Amino acid sequence: MNIPAPLQPRDELPIARYRFVARAHRSLPLPEYAGSLLRGVFGAALRQITCLTGQKTCPNCPLYVRCPYPAIFETPPQATSLRQQFSQAPCPYVIEPPPLDTPAIPAGQTLEFHMVLIGTETLRQLPLIIRAWRIALEHGLGSRRAPLQLERVQWCRPHQQFHDVWTHASNQVAPHPAMLPIHTLPQGCRTLRLHITTPLRLQRQGTPLRPHELSARALLLAALRRASLMLELHLHRPAPPDATSVLSLLPHIEEDRTALHWRDWSRYSSRQKQEMTLGGAIGAWTLHAPAWDDIWPWLWLGQWLHLGKNATMGMGAYRLEMEPCFE
Repeated sequence: MNIPAPLQPRDELPIARYRFVARAHRSLPLPEYAGSLLRGVFGAALRQITCLTGQKTCPNCPLYVRCPYPAIFETPPQATSLRQQFSQAPCPYVIEPPPLDTPAIPAGQTLEFHMVLIGTETLRQLPLIIRAWRIALEHGLGSRRAPLQLERVQWCRPHQQFHDVWTHASNQVAPHPAMLPIHTLPQGCRTLRLHITTPLRLQRQGTPLRPHELSARALLLAALRRASLMLELHLHRPAPPDATSVLSLLPHIEEDRTALHWRDWSRYSSRQKQEMTLGGAIGAWTLHAPAWDDIWPWLWLGQWLHLGKNATMGMGAYRLEMEPCFE
């Protein structure tokens, strides 16, 4: 039996982040956190252009296993090596909205947001995904239905280099190497700092963990679980997480969570017909350990995959900072 190779630095995975730039035709008020809004309009537009049967729900549709809509937006449940049951599998995308509390976009100015696509099959659907965004934006955002025109889509390389892959003028997706290399951990690095930019909502038995309740254990196991699920379900590269090595590292980790704070935001749930308050920890979280080699690839990937609840709408975003060791 072939044993899957563990994830290693310098491995390349079919994951890509794209920046979408759209110009507002009139003033666009934004909610305090626009992730839910963007996810909702994208899903509606994607279903509009892909659904051939008009059924109200997907699971009973005869095209369920072949339709791109559930494959992207409502991934069917699948068995995994983690032996965990899902009513819906993790979806192969993450929508990254503008920063929290972005003010209204004036008429004539641009709205920018990002989307991470995970897996070869999802990346092949980039033209369809761009079309869905064009329709969603032209239909308008928010209660005022403020329309926007998608002007360009840019592929974001890991070091914040942006390359146009689609423009409104060309209306063609340019070929590009949509692969994400796992960077090598700097030699001797013992201190990692996570700059958490959108609410990180880790839970224990359904209850969200406040900053004082968080732990390195909760963080690292969440990173392993999220990345291993994506590798198995969407990247077709089962890489069983070595939880034993992580657990053995935990007693040696020193952490500083004093710069974290809780941030709530509200959204309207059309499914539950009511306002819902969601929240999570944001700020800086510093971790110090003798070595990070076993967990490094998983934490690196988390910068694209996000962590915790509601990751598809952009929650749980973070950026890693490595402090060099000068010993």
